[in-house]
Amino acid sequence: MKSSQTHTVLRSSQASRRAALVGIVILIVLAAAPLWAGRADMRLMSEIFLYLALASLWNLLAGYAGLVSVGQQAFVGFGGYLLFALTIFGGLHPLLAIGVASLFGAAMSVPVAALIFRLRGAYFAIGTWVVAEVFRLTFAQISALGGGSGSSLPVKIVKSVASSRTMREWTSYWLALGLVVLVLVVVYLFLRSRKGLALTAIRDNELAAGSLGIDIWRTQFLVYVVTAGLTTMTGGLIFLQKLRISPDAAFSVNDWTAFVIFIVVIGGIGTIEGPIIGTLVYFALREFLADLGTIYLIVLGIVAILIMLKAPKGLWGLIRERWGLELFPLSHRVETNTPRKDQNG
Repeated sequence: MKSSQTHTVLRSSQASRRAALVGIVILIVLAAAPLWAGRADMRLMSEIFLYLALASLWNLLAGYAGLVSVGQQAFVGFGGYLLFALTIFGGLHPLLAIGVASLFGAAMSVPVAALIFRLRGAYFAIGTWVVAEVFRLTFAQISALGGGSGSSLPVKIVKSVASSRTMREWTSYWLALGLVVLVLVVVYLFLRSRKGLALTAIRDNELAAGSLGIDIWRTQFLVYVVTAGLTTMTGGLIFLQKLRISPDAAFSVNDWTAFVIFIVVIGGIGTIEGPIIGTLVYFALREFLADLGTIYLIVLGIVAILIMLKAPKGLWGLIRERWGLELFPLSHRVETNTPRKDQNG
């Protein structure tokens, strides 16, 4: 009898399994940073984690759902102001306030989505920026939160996080690390689910996805709400570390959207690995070029243009095309198994 072939559909590869083990080791080392890193190093790494979280969320929104937003600073600032409001006037512990703020952010995104989802393409992008400006102007009118000049977090609330300055810095660091791990896990699990397959189909061809019965509006709406909630949480943690907030800082399009888009574009949009690579490159450039003033921003622009021209899929796209690596396995691979022939066959 002839041997029959069987086919196995796989997602993980040897490279991805090795990457998972390396990732666990790196995570353990990072979690132990208070034992080996200085205060300045921990503050820098916390900022890296927060930007990576923002970049991963924007990548999910634009790279997979096709919703190119230039107004995500709306939810960053919203999270920061809710942290101040819930702790100062609501009496909540800062950590609880950040969690509650994320729920408010997700709820606020529902009417926002109902409005801006009527727009398409460039009009959608402009609409998200207009919404962010409305948020900024609204919070600038709230005198109880400092109005246009902003407000500082009271010392009593700051000390409620931890009694000593050292423990507060450690807690802030661990919170930033925990947040970026949470965001990466949520994005990865979401993309591996059936909704993730629908997102991939929408990204590749929205018209064809709709013809196959995929509810495009509902899928994009779900992504927008999830992204808004986690972005609000990130914003709360950002301003818990800064201890001061103002409308211009909270809703800064440069800090919370432009740099995030730069990170995703140079790293590789539409991949989980891309924002990680992009964040590392961005902070490396910032640390080496920050003393150059406006030249630093010019260099960032030149780097972005060169990468878009030479590597439209980003740095991770080059790596994947050259070596076929996929650290976060999302695609399917078909492996053919040919059993050995029976000696009597």
